[in-house]
Amino acid sequence: MAKDKTPVDLEITPRDRRFGRETSQDRWWYNNDPVGTAFFNALSVTFPRGEAYFIEAVKAHRKGVPPKLAGEIRAFVQQEVMHSREHVAFNRKVSETGYDISPLEKVVEESLEATKDRPAIVDLAVTMALEHYTALLAQQILKNEKGFASADPEWANLWRWHAIEEIEHKGVAYDTWMHATKDWSRWQRWKVKSRVMLLVTMMFWPKRVRGMKALLAQDGITGARAMGRILWFMFGTPGMLRKALPQWIAYFLPGFHPWNHDDRELIRLADSDYSDAVMQPEKEALAA
Repeated sequence: MAKDKTPVDLEITPRDRRFGRETSQDRWWYNNDPVGTAFFNALSVTFPRGEAYFIEAVKAHRKGVPPKLAGEIRAFVQQEVMHSREHVAFNRKVSETGYDISPLEKVVEESLEATKDRPAIVDLAVTMALEHYTALLAQQILKNEKGFASADPEWANLWRWHAIEEIEHKGVAYDTWMHATKDWSRWQRWKVKSRVMLLVTMMFWPKRVRGMKALLAQDGITGARAMGRILWFMFGTPGMLRKALPQWIAYFLPGFHPWNHDDRELIRLADSDYSDAVMQPEKEALAA
């Protein structure tokens, strides 16, 4: 199997799950930890609109793709539509616990508004970079069994379900980019994707940190205390961003492909709970 391609036997499987519709949510649902809760809440706020953006960015370049990739794009769209749906529901529960997430939603809206007049290929490069980030975080969620050990089981299942599918479709945006830029030189591809990843990193994470600080302020945690605890969560314990750093660096290396690191075993270990909820793609029209 080539090291620079999506595995030929990969199957992207939409799993139609619904979470937490009939349950209440504790304010600090993540291990009774306000900082961990703020981290995941701030991420979740980005997903409904962000994943709609990813869908359109990929679909804009699907013309003429090989049949295998066309099928993967359809499955990717189905998965992302369901992720958006479930995070709308999750975000509603966050609001019901008393958090005002409207300032965080406004930041997402403003960020997406700024994308309206830029070339479609740039949107695809941004999507590719953010999909790499979501895959790296998904790996940490599934690897660290203790991470959600004391979390609300319903929401732990939501994040694990999301993580499974993010790993599964982690190569779709990249393969679509390779098709869309097939007439570019390797240098041009590398230059654009690397610059975009750096810009995405410099813009995405500071906004999420500000979002976390806004949520923590609603719990009375402010100033240096808030910032210190945020940085410790991200880079100390559990240190999800610290642990993701080597694979983030790998994005800039020659010959990079998301599936150079084949982590399907993480999917197999976590996937048994969802076998009864597998969608039949031919019965769905979400990709239309």
